Amino acid sequence: MDDQAIASIIHSLFASTAPAHPASADGSASRDALFAEINKGEAITAGLRKVTADMQTHKNPALRDQHVVAPHPSARPAKQVAAPAPVQHEPVVELKDGKQWNVEYIVGNRNLVVNATDKKQTVYIYKCQDSVIVVKGKVNSITLDSCRKTSVVFDAIVAQCETINCQSIQIQTLGEMPTLSIQKTDGCQVYLSETSKNAEIITSKSSEMNLLIPMADGDFAEFPVPEQFKTTFNGSKLVTCVSDIV
Repeated sequence: MDDQAIASIIHSLFASTAPAHPASADGSASRDALFAEINKGEAITAGLRKVTADMQTHKNPALRDQHVVAPHPSARPAKQVAAPAPVQHEPVVELKDGKQWNVEYIVGNRNLVVNATDKKQTVYIYKCQDSVIVVKGKVNSITLDSCRKTSVVFDAIVAQCETINCQSIQIQTLGEMPTLSIQKTDGCQVYLSETSKNAEIITSKSSEMNLLIPMADGDFAEFPVPEQFKTTFNGSKLVTCVSDIV
């Protein structure tokens, strides 16, 4: 099909879609210009500008350098907020008001001795670590609170020895200890004396507890304190016993 035939077809299309009302003079002039360009045929490309080798980026590297897209700045990584340094406390060993021995923040001391002079005095051991504390003389009670890897050895107590929020501790009584209370403690070795074999052991939310009982040959026999229990209802009340199911 020649150029004249193509032009004729396009002209007929425009004519079929033209509005019913007469076209304006400007519209007719625009269509006449369009048909004139189409009628040129291959000569229509004669007016295009030729692209020379120096205008092609693959042949002229200098053009690529002129259009380098600046890299988008990457977002700065969020600053790592350092954890606050643990507060350093001065170790404390003091008798307050002649009634309570406060042993606090002792770290790495395996030769600490508390000399109690009255059986009404109490001993409160707080946040000690990697230490051994010896209490000489009979006292009313001893409490270990938030201690870790700490041992306490004492002559005798009137009421009870108590541990709370501790980890990996050892307790040894050389004399009387009516009651031992272990609360929220993970890892507790208790060495009983001959006179404290009948001590009451009260435990709550604790694990890895062992009682070491002195034997006739001078050695200690180890007995784990139960951690798992079974509770049933017998028709009138709850009955709890040690569970052997692991």
